[in-house]
Amino acid sequence: MTAPVKSVGITDQISIGTGNPLCILAGPCVIESREMALQTAGELARICRDLGVNFVFKSSFDKANRTSIRSFRGLGIDRGLRILQEVRQTCGAPVITDVHEAWQCAPAAQAADILQIPAFLARQTDLLEAAAKTGKPVNVKKGQFMAPWDMKNVIAKLQEAGTDKILLCERGTSFGYNNLVVDMAGLAEMRTLGFPVVFDATHSVQKPSAQGVSTGGSRAMAEPLMRAAAAVGIDAIFAEVHPSPDTALSDAPNQLELSRAKEIFGAALKIHLLVNQLP
Repeated sequence: MTAPVKSVGITDQISIGTGNPLCILAGPCVIESREMALQTAGELARICRDLGVNFVFKSSFDKANRTSIRSFRGLGIDRGLRILQEVRQTCGAPVITDVHEAWQCAPAAQAADILQIPAFLARQTDLLEAAAKTGKPVNVKKGQFMAPWDMKNVIAKLQEAGTDKILLCERGTSFGYNNLVVDMAGLAEMRTLGFPVVFDATHSVQKPSAQGVSTGGSRAMAEPLMRAAAAVGIDAIFAEVHPSPDTALSDAPNQLELSRAKEIFGAALKIHLLVNQLP
């Protein structure tokens, strides 16, 4: 059994951390349409109920860190947050979304149950403080340039701003140009900080900017990495899932196929359950 960490409440029914079921944070990289968001959320909620795991719907109202200025960024904060609110009401699932600037935190907190800090912004003090002051749980993606133990400083900033509702997310570390690797020992290192650890399986297989004006990657590699992370010990899995990944408007090479989500998450769940039965 892995070392215990804090239990972070997401809703009255869902918590992440020691003593709670595995949680799946999943959905399309960016909100492409209301219809697709609702369809994907509904199907993922059903899959997670069947597997007996908790579910949080993930999608972004804006992707401010796209490679090219011509890349699709999303539907904007007003329309995007309305769609996320509708997902909550229709599917009964909590939602998580990215914030890129401090002013976005307060309105995003009205629609989302978890605020997510992108990896490039993990050290942005004003953004961390603004997210913490909303009172919502904050999922911070470890910067591609950061060591796992560097996240203690992120934790300190959030705690100074008044929150203990912290999730730490691994999404790969820069390894030369246009490449990422995942240090599985880093997952265990981050858990020693006492907060739940999330493994981002799909961003971890990115090849940043490898296609010149967009990011490349290999979704096939997300599956073995997800299983490896479950074996090391994690509290939640983050994965971008799309009904038709090859036509996705963001992160097309990395997103998982919705039709295979139950199979992929189910395999990781079996390992997670086994690990948590060990003495």
